Amino acid sequence: MAARIIGTGNYIPEKIIGEKEFLQHQFYDTTHQPIDADPAEIIRKFRGITGIEERRYARPDQQTSDMATMAAREAVADAAIDPETLDGIIVAHNYGNIPSGQVQSDTVPSLAARVKHNLGIRNAGCVAFDVLFGCPGWIQGMIIANQFLKTGAAKRYLVIGAETLSRVLDVHDRDSMIYADGAGAVIAEWDDAPDSGILSTASRSFTYDEVYYLNFETSLKPGATPGTRFIRMQGRKIYEFALNQVPLAMKACLDQSGIAIDEVKKVFLHQANEKMDEAIGKRFFALYGKESVPAHMMPMTIHKLGNSSVATVPTLLDLVRKGKLPEHELHAGDVILLASVGAGMNINAIVYKV
Repeated sequence: MAARIIGTGNYIPEKIIGEKEFLQHQFYDTTHQPIDADPAEIIRKFRGITGIEERRYARPDQQTSDMATMAAREAVADAAIDPETLDGIIVAHNYGNIPSGQVQSDTVPSLAARVKHNLGIRNAGCVAFDVLFGCPGWIQGMIIANQFLKTGAAKRYLVIGAETLSRVLDVHDRDSMIYADGAGAVIAEWDDAPDSGILSTASRSFTYDEVYYLNFETSLKPGATPGTRFIRMQGRKIYEFALNQVPLAMKACLDQSGIAIDEVKKVFLHQANEKMDEAIGKRFFALYGKESVPAHMMPMTIHKLGNSSVATVPTLLDLVRKGKLPEHELHAGDVILLASVGAGMNINAIVYKV
C-alpha cells in the first residue's frame, strides 16, 4: 500500500529568453566591482558550466499562482478526476506572487488557497497550504502528502511546484542567467496495491554552516535599485555541498526502499546545473561500486528550460511520463528516484515504483 501518482501536468511559459538577452548586461563580482570581460565570453563560460542555452519567463500578466493553476488543471484532466474529490492542495514555492515590475511578495492568501479558488473547489475539507523548502519544496510537498495519505487522513492530494524566479533576479549577477519560471503538478492518491507508488523517502536540513548559501542580498552593482534585494547564491559552496551530501541522501532513500541499484530505471534530479547533476549522478552510482551512470538514466530539461526551482522535478516527471523527452520513457513496474537540493540548505529524495 502506498501513495500513487495518478495524474501529472505542467506549465512551461511561452516566453523564451535566449543568450542574446544578456549581451547588454554589465555584470559585477561579489566585491561589487565590474567584471572586466566581454559579456559574450561570460555567457559562453556560463553555458559550458550549467548547460543552459535558454530559459522561460512568465508573461508580465502572469503570477506564480496562475502558472500553478494551469499545471494543476492539466494534472486534474490527466487523472480524470473531479477536483471536488481532492482532500488537500500543497503549493511549493519560495517567493509567492510578485507582480511584474514590483518588488513586494504577496503570500496572503496562500498560493494553494488561490489555486483552490481558481479551480472552483467548494469542498471545505480540501485543505490548502503552502510549503517553503527551497528548490526541494515540491518533493517535500510530496513527502508531506504521502504522510497524510499513509495515515488515512486523506485519500487524494494535489501537489504543485511553481515559481517566478525572473521577478527576484539581479541583472548584474552572472548567476541570474540560471533562473527561470514554470510550474509542475502531480495528483497522488492512496492505493492498496502492495507493490507500487512511493516506497521510501528521505529529507535532510543542513543549517549550521550552510544556511546562508542561498539568501537575499542587495544588487551587486553599488547604488542600483536601493531598497530592493535579490536572490543570491554562493555557487561554489553549493556545488561542493551538493556533491558531498545529495548522493548520500539518495543512497539512504534507496537503501530504505530495499530496491537494488540495478533496478533503478531513471533518476530525476533538480535541474539547477548540468555539470553538478552529472557529478551527483556519478557519485551516487559510485557509492554502489558503479564506475559510471547508465546511458539514458538521467533526463534533463536544463538546456532549454533553465532552473525553475520547485517546478523542475515535477515538470521533468510530467514530460517523461507523457513521452515528450527523446530517449526517455516510463513503464509499469519501473523504479525511479527523485531528488533535489536547495536553499536551507535542504535535500530530499523519493523512491517510486511506477
